[in-house]
Amino acid sequence: MASISQWVQGSRPRTWPAAFAPVAAGTGAAIHQIGFEPGTVVPRALLALGVALALQIGVNYANDYSDGIRGTDDDRVGPFRLTGSRAARPEAVKRAAFVALGIGGLLGVALTALAGAWWMLLVGVAAVLAAWFYTGGSRPYGYLGLGEVFVFVFFGLVAVLGTSYAITLRWSWVALACAAAVGLLAVAVLVANNLRDIPSDTEAGKHTLAVRLGDRRTRLLYAACLVVPFVLLVPVAVHHWPVVLVLLAVPFAVAPVRAVLRGAAGRDLIPVLGATGRVELVLSVLVLAGLVL
Repeated sequence: MASISQWVQGSRPRTWPAAFAPVAAGTGAAIHQIGFEPGTVVPRALLALGVALALQIGVNYANDYSDGIRGTDDDRVGPFRLTGSRAARPEAVKRAAFVALGIGGLLGVALTALAGAWWMLLVGVAAVLAAWFYTGGSRPYGYLGLGEVFVFVFFGLVAVLGTSYAITLRWSWVALACAAAVGLLAVAVLVANNLRDIPSDTEAGKHTLAVRLGDRRTRLLYAACLVVPFVLLVPVAVHHWPVVLVLLAVPFAVAPVRAVLRGAAGRDLIPVLGATGRVELVLSVLVLAGLVL
């Protein structure tokens, strides 16, 4: 039986900023559009946060289960895995994934009902299915090098635009720019993770984008994913100058980019994961602050 501490480790807390960040950015874009209306903004933002966090934890447990039963995690260098370490039975990890995804689905229904935009249920169903089939099923798309597409779409575009729309019932180019920026930073977390796992994934036949690109090009992709978001936010800062606050996130990006470009590998990439998540979270909170001011 895995301990509570091990279950928390298995949920991969270092990836949680990928859930908080898009909601912060989307809420900022919404407030920029309609102003701060507590009765509308607060409950919908909190529900959106619940959806994002539940899906993030769900996809982490689903990944733990699917990679564990395939043997991909048998020689993993990275953080603790419940299934691969034999700390928990595969069925228990699978059940935890379904519970987390189910909670995310229920919170999504509540958010949809509150917003009155029932078509968003289809987006929610797509998000849940994408979370499971990332590494689950007979042909998981995460093994085909498409994981980064999933992360960009669902933890960038869908999460930010969905949060903003659920609050305002309007679309905006500001929200779209923020969504693309946050999505790339979420992708950077996955790229760093898969860069570390290139040797073990290659041996296990898991053809992630990092495996397909190779070590050098994956490192360049990682650097681009941390630099381009700041470029994407330039038009937003020109439109609303307080968004220049995002420049305060630049120092947080320097160390992980330097480490990756200088050849950090194996366990030396584990701190990069946490640092990348912090960049995403700090930038998103600064976007929120800048758009509210």
